[in-house]
Amino acid sequence: MTQIAFLHGAADRLQAVGDWLQRHCHDNAAVIVYTATDAQSELLDHALWSACPSSFIPHCRADDPLAAMTPVVIVNRLDQLDLAPHSAYLLNFSAEIPPGFECFQHLIEIVSIDELDKQAGRERFRYYREHGHSILSQDISLGI
Repeated sequence: MTQIAFLHGAADRLQAVGDWLQRHCHDNAAVIVYTATDAQSELLDHALWSACPSSFIPHCRADDPLAAMTPVVIVNRLDQLDLAPHSAYLLNFSAEIPPGFECFQHLIEIVSIDELDKQAGRERFRYYREHGHSILSQDISLGI
């Protein structure tokens, strides 16, 4: 069963996602990042490109020819999950439950202090719990 980690209390969700990816890319772990829209994918892509050059996170979209060799792959549609290379980690950067999350060993949910984000996070938390998933909850208000 998928292990779910809820990392909550982030002052800036986008920054926390980047911090989490930075930490896991150093462990050579491949990560699929699910976004709900092209706009979210663009926002994340831009943030990862504009990070400190010494801490660049190699990433691309699922339909990129280099996706199989890239540690972070961004998808924003269900059909793109089929294009993404296999990964143990799925990081949800959307407000919805990512489709097919059960196929991953780990699902990472990062929730900020924004009220709308917290409300959507609570709904996802409730869904996972009601469907029998064990959930690790961690406060990241002081950083990841």
